[in-house]
Amino acid sequence: MNTDFLWVEQYRPKTIDDCILPSSLKTLFSSFIKKGELSNLLLSGTPGIGKTTVAKALCEQMNCDWIMINGSEEGGIDVLRNKIKNFASTVSLSGGKKVVILDEADYLNPQSTQPALRGFIEEFHANCRFILTCNFKNRIIDPLHSRFSNIEFRINPKDKPKLASKLFERATFILKEQNITYEEKVLAELIKKHFPDFRKLINELQRYSVSGTIDAGILVNVSDENLKTLVTHLKGKEFSDMRKWVVNNLDNDPVKIFRKIYDSMYDSLQPETIPHAVLIIADYQYKSAFVADQEINLVACLTELMSQVKFK
Repeated sequence: MNTDFLWVEQYRPKTIDDCILPSSLKTLFSSFIKKGELSNLLLSGTPGIGKTTVAKALCEQMNCDWIMINGSEEGGIDVLRNKIKNFASTVSLSGGKKVVILDEADYLNPQSTQPALRGFIEEFHANCRFILTCNFKNRIIDPLHSRFSNIEFRINPKDKPKLASKLFERATFILKEQNITYEEKVLAELIKKHFPDFRKLINELQRYSVSGTIDAGILVNVSDENLKTLVTHLKGKEFSDMRKWVVNNLDNDPVKIFRKIYDSMYDSLQPETIPHAVLIIADYQYKSAFVADQEINLVACLTELMSQVKFK
């Protein structure tokens, strides 16, 4: 087994046909390739669903020259202006179109960088197209929305079984090629847990594969018993024990931890304090989509619950 590379990059689909997408989206992207025409695109949807992969595949299949700029790392106006200007002002070596893929564009400052980006798009419209990807399209300003075709990566419930089946096939192919033994039920449970975050699933499989097998031992959940322990720590204002609990449970999806805490409130909290607890949990669950350190965010949430709500 070779662990010197990231599986998510090694096995990233190179064509639209290879992407795991609802048929409606696949048909739409295939039509762009067939026509040989690409407009400015805003690809929005949840993390790991394939937005960046689709952007790269479109550029490769349409024989475009392209660059990738990460909005969360290179979001300054000067960086954007210099990179885009240097790229867009030169002649395409392949003779094809030029495309700037701006990944995680919702991290760009809406007061400064996003309005400036509008100017770049207009300045280089003759020879350069832009593909923006974002998790939260409401964080993209309206003047940019009006200049892009907005394509939302949304999975209808009726499409989920088919896509989950394709993801299962992709995952088994990767595991077999890496000589990793696995239990089908465990793999199915992992897909159910992380769907539709394909990237998260592949990264987790690589992490678990270090032991050489994917079996039931990796399925760690926030059990009811485990949650009772947390409530005990919160009720007793045992900060150090609460922190240890968080560290021991960080393998779980933060969203699911917040949901589990929310579901337990009626059993563990005084009725009059539940509305305030709901507001606290909702606030930190929202923040979990943006924070750099999930541990600090979850500890902050639990600290606020510990100090501001009343337990039975």
